Amino acid sequence: MELNLINQSKKPLPRAFLKTWVADVERALRARRVKLPRAAELSIVFMDPGPAKALNLEYRGRAYATDVLSFQNEEPLGDLVLCPQVLERQAREHELSFREELGYMVIHGMLHLLGFDHETNERDAKKMFTLQDAIFEKLRASL
Repeated sequence: MELNLINQSKKPLPRAFLKTWVADVERALRARRVKLPRAAELSIVFMDPGPAKALNLEYRGRAYATDVLSFQNEEPLGDLVLCPQVLERQAREHELSFREELGYMVIHGMLHLLGFDHETNERDAKKMFTLQDAIFEKLRASL
């Protein structure tokens, strides 16, 4: 999978961690027989709360900065926009390290890009979160 990392935030982008994490998530998805495009391309963008809020409002009608937004595009997989300030807050709330929260939300966003959904019905939500949690728990030891 080709990975593009873009930092539009005041916070540092943990490039080495994200490269390793995305490769590990890709292997875990393939091991679970999740269909991934052969020539997948993923962009991860770190964005500060103001611009992240504007994107969330424009594309989801929600006027707040969110942890992760996923955008499918013509190139298989798509883009993930992550707000590190929101992830820092959520990490404290969930009693996780920043890397754990970031890793969890990267899995979440990648699943959305692969067509998984948790907002339509409970059955799909259970399927998505079960897979997300299983991959996270398997890879968490590497953090």
